[in-house]
Amino acid sequence: MSGVWGNNIRLSIFGESHGKGIGIVIDGLPPGVELNLDYINKEMQRRAPGKNNISTPRKEADQFEILSGYFNDRTTGAPLSAVIWNSNQRSKDYDSIKNVMRPGHADYPGYVRYSGYNDYRGGGHFSGRITAPLVFAGAIAKQILNKKNILVGSHIKCIENISDDELDFVNIDFNMLKEISNKSFPVINDEKGELMKEAILDASSDLDSVGGIIEAAILNLPAGIGSPFFDSVESKLSHMLFSVPSVKGVEFGVGFDITKMRGSESNDQYFIENDKVKTYTNNNGGITGGITNGMPVIFRVAIKPTPSISKKQKTIDIASKENKELEVHGRHDPCIVQRAVPVIESVSAITILDLMMEKGEI
Repeated sequence: MSGVWGNNIRLSIFGESHGKGIGIVIDGLPPGVELNLDYINKEMQRRAPGKNNISTPRKEADQFEILSGYFNDRTTGAPLSAVIWNSNQRSKDYDSIKNVMRPGHADYPGYVRYSGYNDYRGGGHFSGRITAPLVFAGAIAKQILNKKNILVGSHIKCIENISDDELDFVNIDFNMLKEISNKSFPVINDEKGELMKEAILDASSDLDSVGGIIEAAILNLPAGIGSPFFDSVESKLSHMLFSVPSVKGVEFGVGFDITKMRGSESNDQYFIENDKVKTYTNNNGGITGGITNGMPVIFRVAIKPTPSISKKQKTIDIASKENKELEVHGRHDPCIVQRAVPVIESVSAITILDLMMEKGEI
């Protein structure tokens, strides 16, 4: 089981949903980086469960404890490690279904892959709870990028069939994107956001769940970051984005809609303004040839509906080899999109930091 990622910044995550704790070791951080712990805590709380009626009732403070690599308010250059202690486990919720494979979860493939020795409680190491350490690392990456005036932000593009307002791919308002992160439900149009919340509550009352799309933007990223083919910016970002549980699709720029255009439409034509190279459109999402071109990097991430639902579903008992029907009980989000927003931003910031260090920009 691999829990390690990165070239210049190297991450190692550990823990299980219902274990004693979860955490991360970050290797490769430059020494002397001043960390704003209040900012890190704020980012952690954006992801934390149990804050409102559209989230799981599981209460976790998600308070982190830095164990090493940090001294006198700054990074030391040594591996920085942090742990988040689990405090609100209800493992008994899973005792009765330990051999019953939950549809949409990793129970069955995990059982096969790890010969039945995997921790099944709350999904174990497959759980979205393990994204909390990634948000911790992402908050550090964001602080380093912010010193270069690079902003990683996002909004909920849609929930089910309800869509937020469009981003202008060419001229994204820096302050507007920054302010969205201060919202408990991060959308551009709050009225659309209320409709999305109603859709989530409607699914919940029907013992069901919904998914959605997160649209992200990275502003002020210089041209020339990334490489062609295997180390393209799209490849690197997609690797990390698909590492987030429940992500089922990623597209850059206008994405699949680029197939409906002709080359004369899809090509982002260049011009120079105040000695800076820009493009009139941004259909390719700020990346061409796998390398940033100086325009905003734009991408969208598809998040599937939460697989844990209380509706009766067909499945199997892996021990008795019998067909079963299952109603999942416990504490689950009717929609995880709003809590996934800071996770998507975090893994993106980590990836961009790694790429910037590769080019010597940091």
